[in-house]
This record gives sequence, C-alpha cells and structure tokens, in this order.
Amino acid sequence: MKRYGQIIRVLPEKLEEYKELHKNVWPDVLEQIHRSNIRNYTIYYNDGLLFSYYEYIGDDYEKDMEAMAADKTTQEWWKLTSPCQAPLDTARPGEFYRIAEEVFHTD
Repeated sequence: MKRYGQIIRVLPEKLEEYKELHKNVWPDVLEQIHRSNIRNYTIYYNDGLLFSYYEYIGDDYEKDMEAMAADKTTQEWWKLTSPCQAPLDTARPGEFYRIAEEVFHTD
C-alpha cells in the first residue's frame, strides 16, 4: 500500500459548488475509484486549497489511473469538478494536482 497526498487550489467562487457536488458523489464514480485500487480517499479544504489523501493498494498505479481517466462516468464527473479547481502556481506543465511529499507517518 502506498499513501498519496495531492494539493490543488479551489476557485473561491466555486467552493460551495464543489462542496455540494461532493455531498452526493455519483455511485459509479465511487465504484471506479474502488476498481482503481484507491482506498481511504479523503479531501480536506483550508485557505483556498484542497488537500486529498488516499491509499493505493494496487500494483500498477499508472494503469489504474489510466483506467479511471478512460471511464465515461468519471469523465462526466470531472467536467463538473475540474472547473472548480486550478493548479498551483508551482505545478509542472500538464500537472493538474500537485503530489505532496510525505515527510512523516505513524500508525
């Protein structure tokens, strides 16, 4: 299992819309997340930033993320959520979510 943390900005005028969308995530989106070997997926908000945490239990992260990106329902979901977000100023070209470095963990 590998833990991931990701950071992205949320547009202030879209924050409430983003929160409302996540009160009722589509069941098919949740199923695809599960099929893509993601567990314990959590999103936090603070000071204009969204921080997500999840645990990946698969053995081919790239393949699982490609499967998620190819899923038609997930693509429709992203059409609603992506306009609410903006990459960090430090994002690399083509990078939407910034991967956070894990500096400490304890069980």
